[in-house]
Amino acid sequence: MPENQNEKKQWTFLTNHSHVLLCLVNNPSIKMKEIAKKVDITERAVQNIISDLRKEGYINRERKGRRNKYQINENMHLKHPIEEHKTLADLIKLIYDEKDNVIS
Repeated sequence: MPENQNEKKQWTFLTNHSHVLLCLVNNPSIKMKEIAKKVDITERAVQNIISDLRKEGYINRERKGRRNKYQINENMHLKHPIEEHKTLADLIKLIYDEKDNVIS
């Protein structure tokens, strides 16, 4: 733990793409503003990441009035050669377990 809880973490094991994806797993109707706050990035960065994830087929978007609802394609494989043998479902299970009551 940092000495000062308000200090920013210098690095993390997961990317912003995975953090955004995990926010969508936890709440498929979450607002981009809320994701930006949780991930500690700009709303524009969230928009770009969601666009990347949609283009690659990792998520689908459904319009519900003025809101978006995202569906995760859990059978998609991760991109990097080190983890390409794993799926999004594997990543989600790594972070969230059944007691977390994650909506997917």
